[in-house]
Amino acid sequence: MIEYFKIGKLVAAHGINGELLLKHELGKKTSLKGLKTIFIEDRKHSFLPWFVQATRVKNKEEVFIKLDDVATREAAIKLAQKEVWITETDLKKFAAKSSPINLLGYTIIDEEKTLGQIIEVIEQAHQMLCKIELNKKEVLIPLNGDTLKKIDHKNKEVKVNLPDGLLEIYLE
Repeated sequence: MIEYFKIGKLVAAHGINGELLLKHELGKKTSLKGLKTIFIEDRKHSFLPWFVQATRVKNKEEVFIKLDDVATREAAIKLAQKEVWITETDLKKFAAKSSPINLLGYTIIDEEKTLGQIIEVIEQAHQMLCKIELNKKEVLIPLNGDTLKKIDHKNKEVKVNLPDGLLEIYLE
């Protein structure tokens, strides 16, 4: 089964020929040259492929992207505000090695108890939040100086020490 990882969002249509602006969290300036397919979540856990015609850099966090079958501004507007997902292979190819987005797919462990796999990384000023699914509910795990104990890249694990009661907030 192919795993998909969210890298950002199509934030706006650009121009009149169906080009879109992708705001990404890959942690480095990239043109995404060689990326053949992006995926947009149609329904929960159901991804539709969109084939990439061309890309060009706008800045460190944004790329203009042209997709097959999106030839007008109106068609592009329909895709604006949609989240963009790519495969794990493409994520490894395009994300900066030090980028927090590389934690996608890692397992969060709190005091030897496995909580779940990171499905989204949300960067904030003083901490990162890792979204996991626990007991069929979305849970945000803060990663900061107080909670983060160790990142084990070899075993794809993030070891944390969570404050008492944090998980109960989500699970009650």
